[in-house]
Amino acid sequence: MNMERDVFSNERDMAILLVSCADRPGIVAGVSQFLFEMGANIVHSDQFSTDAMGGFFAMRVKFQLAHLAERWDELNWQFAAVADSFQMQWRITQASKKKKIAIFVSKEDHCLQELLWRWRLGELQAEIAAVISNHTDFEPLVSALHLPFYHVPVTRETREEQAVTHLKLLQKHEVDTVVLARYMQIIPKMLIDRYPNKIINIHHSFLPAFVGGKPYHQAFERGVKLIGATAHYVTEELDQGPIIEQDVERINHRHDVSDLKRTGRDLERIVLARAVQWHLNDQIVVHGNKTIVF
Repeated sequence: MNMERDVFSNERDMAILLVSCADRPGIVAGVSQFLFEMGANIVHSDQFSTDAMGGFFAMRVKFQLAHLAERWDELNWQFAAVADSFQMQWRITQASKKKKIAIFVSKEDHCLQELLWRWRLGELQAEIAAVISNHTDFEPLVSALHLPFYHVPVTRETREEQAVTHLKLLQKHEVDTVVLARYMQIIPKMLIDRYPNKIINIHHSFLPAFVGGKPYHQAFERGVKLIGATAHYVTEELDQGPIIEQDVERINHRHDVSDLKRTGRDLERIVLARAVQWHLNDQIVVHGNKTIVF
């Protein structure tokens, strides 16, 4: 990933523009000319186009515009005309405005701990609005950080009913993004429809080969040589949503099941943290079932 270096100290005047559309001449010129005429200064720009995706184009621009808050409505409605001319999908966000996230967790804490640690260090550019779990194991941990914790028991029979409870909690806290930090329950369609490409999941890399409750035991028995983790957006098709990030680590015959689990945990927490950070930074464009990560 390209690292950005802001040349202006006033982060409140920074904005991020994400666009995607069919590729054609003049898109970069049109966007750049618009920002110039608005009096904006481009701090960082990145773009991607390919014929392999049907002539698809995507672009991310970080820019500074003096008095951004006062000119926010003007900026958006004027850019809408540019977007219409290219039939773009687009959004503009304020770089200084932190997204509100809810973390869902079950009985494994490594991904939750990683997110909380980065949040406490100030590396996770988000407001943790709530932690929601189908168990009570981590209530002391979360409450000690003065974060809201909600215990919502879920079974196969009550999944749809409790989705209503989840939705009410998310709306109450004005949540933008849901992070599944090893939350071992299927997310109902109701929530997926409400948060399209805004629910991020993490799982081991053994799917679909080793399904069920003991994938590491199965992997050990098969003598696998690579362990990995995948972070993706949640869709109705279980574990098949657009992939945001993946990583792997090589193992060998000297590793036992506990070694595999430890390696898997390390990969899961790092991969999830990267995916969440890229989402929070508006670095991701979703096209079909693929992602472009700037």
